Amino acid sequence: MNNGTNAPMDENPKPTWETQKQARTFQLGIPAPRGQITDRNGYPFAQNRLSYNLALQFPSPLTWNNAKVIAFARQQITFARGLLQRNISVSDRAILNHYHNRGLLPLILLEDLQPEELAMAQQGLTSALVLQEVYARFYPNGELASHMIGYTGKEAPLSIRPIENNDLIFSESQGREGIEQTFDYQLKGQPGSLHITYDADGKKTSERIAQPPIPGENVITTLDQNLQRICEKVLKENCKRGAIVIIDPWTGEIHAMASWPEYNPNHFVPILNPDIYKQLSEDPSTPLLPRAFRSAYPPGSTFKTFVGLSGFESGKLTANDTYSGPTAIDIGNFTFHNWKKTDAGRLNFVEALTQSCNTWFIQAGIKIGAPNIIEWANRVGLGKKTGIPLKGEAQGNIPNDDYMLRVQKRKILKGDVANMSIGQGDIVITPLQMAQAYGVIATGGQFHQTRLVKQIQGLDNKVLSAYPDRLRDNIQIKSEDMETLRKALIAVTEDGQGTAHHAQVKGTTVAGKTGTAQWGPTNKQRTAAWFAGFVPAEHPQYAFAAVYEGEPGDNTIHGGSHAAPLIGKVLQEVYGVKETKDPISPADQKDTTNSTNPSSQSDSTMKPDQEPVDQSN
Repeated sequence: MNNGTNAPMDENPKPTWETQKQARTFQLGIPAPRGQITDRNGYPFAQNRLSYNLALQFPSPLTWNNAKVIAFARQQITFARGLLQRNISVSDRAILNHYHNRGLLPLILLEDLQPEELAMAQQGLTSALVLQEVYARFYPNGELASHMIGYTGKEAPLSIRPIENNDLIFSESQGREGIEQTFDYQLKGQPGSLHITYDADGKKTSERIAQPPIPGENVITTLDQNLQRICEKVLKENCKRGAIVIIDPWTGEIHAMASWPEYNPNHFVPILNPDIYKQLSEDPSTPLLPRAFRSAYPPGSTFKTFVGLSGFESGKLTANDTYSGPTAIDIGNFTFHNWKKTDAGRLNFVEALTQSCNTWFIQAGIKIGAPNIIEWANRVGLGKKTGIPLKGEAQGNIPNDDYMLRVQKRKILKGDVANMSIGQGDIVITPLQMAQAYGVIATGGQFHQTRLVKQIQGLDNKVLSAYPDRLRDNIQIKSEDMETLRKALIAVTEDGQGTAHHAQVKGTTVAGKTGTAQWGPTNKQRTAAWFAGFVPAEHPQYAFAAVYEGEPGDNTIHGGSHAAPLIGKVLQEVYGVKETKDPISPADQKDTTNSTNPSSQSDSTMKPDQEPVDQSN
């Protein structure tokens, strides 16, 4: 290449260490600010802030020997360390690699200066110590909705190879979890272009932004920030581990999906502190686990609603059919018990669901048959992923013959049907699936696709892509059967013998079903307490599900006494003042399956990446 001063300048060279010493223009990339993630009303969950790095800028031309480079860098680092009273650790090797390959760009010494550090740094800036402005992700609500929003991390550190055209001047953020990860491409935006020109002697002669970056697109979720905050507050104040999901059954939109405990995604910006990650990952409460959609639990008596639905839709059960309610019933080699110590007498469906009578549902379930129960459980979405755009959603499980042959080496037996009829055995369901399924009941059989994201918008608020309402299935529950289901679910909360009177809200009728089930190995068995349903009962606005995780070995946990109050407290905030709370009564325990139930003999435990699954016969 001609080194003469009269040679025309090549605007698009292939820059290398050799060409850096000649007249050249570098075209470098300017990362774009990420788009926002907002709730349904535009309130931000994730946005950006301006962050400042303290950096070392070597003078040009880059002609120093190694000793001079190290001496210069160490002098500046010592000054910066004294200025900010912070340890700055950069190896000699890193300094030399940067100087010889990327010396045109600043060498970052400290990232994301705190406000007081920034003020001190500004007083001591020199031609060598400079401030680099970068974009940093910011979560203005801290922990709120963190399991769905997720967090970002840096892409691979800037390379130490020789600088090339289109290299970025600082690292981009990359979605690592949640919506940040799923919609990373849309959120990321398009880099701008910075042109830096050097003369033949290697001195910078100009620097200009040839093309500004184009900010990323905005992701508008279906969440209601206020309702999400209420749910998280109720969980925080009333349980150590649990989840609440609230959806609009007529559109499938998730308005709130809370898991407790949670984490603050701001701790992951700009990089995750190893001490914080160690604390989060070793916490036995697993705050990084989104229990609402990544954990599945045995549903207990909440599943009885779908046993009834399967009976009505298959013609195997009517509202007037009665079965006895003995205190215990033998099926094969197992004895199943009721919570009551006395015979409940003959009951119809409404009475049996109100009292959560295990022996009644076992008899009805055996008559209905496993194929019908499995079919209608699947029709309302149980044991299937909902399809929300988040990775790691648990599938849950509704066991069929194929599953039993694979896991238990046999087909479904009568005892399995008995277990299934009371929501035990190998059935596991996520809280999100449960809210979705009760939403199908709430609408009389309309199954709307469950959604977490409404649309993607550009900077001008123009909708670039949308996720409209879509009907997945239309069961068309017969009006008389729907009325029976509604009457039974209302009785669970309103009737004196119901199990969920702690969910009552003054002026609003709540329809729902409690459930209590055990999972985990015998010596560490835990209880999942459920309450799921819809509200207002006659004209549903929301479908919901709540799970309260008990401590290992604590047998005092029940759906009526622990899960129903969670929903009651949320609905109190939404609909008004709750009536005076009644003391806990034996009715709170009606949904409990006795420990002699074979489903309690499980060998599995729940880990942060694994939902609880009952492996019993």
